[in-house]
Parts: sequence; structure tokens; C-alpha cells
Amino acid sequence: MTQILILYYSSGGSVAEMASYISRGVESVENCEAYIRTVPKISPVTKNAKPEVPENGPPYASYDDLIKCDGLALGSPTRFGNMAAPLKFFIDSTSDIWLSGGLSGKPASVFSSTGSLHGGQETTLLSMILPLIHHGMLIIGLPYSEPGLFSKEGGGTPYGATHVAGKNNELPISKNEKELCFASGKRLAIISKKLAD
Repeated sequence: MTQILILYYSSGGSVAEMASYISRGVESVENCEAYIRTVPKISPVTKNAKPEVPENGPPYASYDDLIKCDGLALGSPTRFGNMAAPLKFFIDSTSDIWLSGGLSGKPASVFSSTGSLHGGQETTLLSMILPLIHHGMLIIGLPYSEPGLFSKEGGGTPYGATHVAGKNNELPISKNEKELCFASGKRLAIISKKLAD
């Protein structure tokens, strides 16, 4: 069974919902399984601000989750054109995995949600791609054969699936954005499966 880790941080719920659509895309591929993990909020003094086990939702990610995955989808809301601090805090603590090459050669994709159409979607995706490249991962984007990339409304970039949530997180994930999330998960699963074989 090819295992795809969907790892995200979500504060308003949009990124968590996107993860579920990516998961559906992964599991549409025969013999592929998605497992969803999140990271806790951090306090201003950069320590975990939540209990070790979340009260609801997916479990917090462990280093073993990263090591055992055959592919990774990494998601974050946008924070001034960058990934959110809790996700970066977790990634910054993966030096041992980097030293061992535990993620080298594995495929990865990224996804994000922003408050506005031009709210830093692509720079946020790129901020997540950079550490993945340092880990030796193979970056999987969305090809322009996906018709949703030509939509004039909502999210979607060749760098990864995105969602426009609105200023107050009032916009639901659109049909087009759901389809791009699904396509991203499916593409990641297909490539991960081929590489794992």
C-alpha cells in the first residue's frame, strides 16, 4: 500500500477541508492510502501551546509519519505571503530527517488558503517548497491540463492547489477548488506509487 502523508496547519478550517479533498484524490488511486496529520499552535515563546494529543481532528504529526510516507502533501494558510509559523516550527525541527536523507527522492505537493485572490498564494506555496527541496523531495505541481487553472475566480496555481477564503473566511471552497485539490492528491498518489514500485 502506497502511503501519502497529508500534513497541514489550519486556523480557520479551510486548509483542513482542502486536506480532505486531497485525501479523496489520493484514495481514488488503487492501493494508495492517505493519512492526515496536523501540527499544534505555538505560543509567542515558540513552544507547543496545545496538549500533546488534539481534542478533535487528526493527530499531530510525528517524525515517523514523515519517514514512513511514500509521498507528502504539505498545506498552510498564508501569513503575509509565507507559511504559518506552527508549520514552519515543525519543519524547522526536522534536521535529523534531513541529515539521514529520510525524505530524499520522495514526491511532494503543497496547498494553501488565502484571504484574498492576490493574498500571497504562490509565495506561500514557494515558502513550503523550499525546505522540501532541501530535503531532496521531488516537487509535484498541477499541470495546465487541469482546466481549473484557467478559472478567473477562486484559487488554483501550477505550484499547487489554493483556495480564496475571503477577508473573514466566509467563502466556501468552490467546485473548481475542490476539483484541483482532488487532482493534486490523485497526481501525487500516482507518482508516489510509481516511484515506490
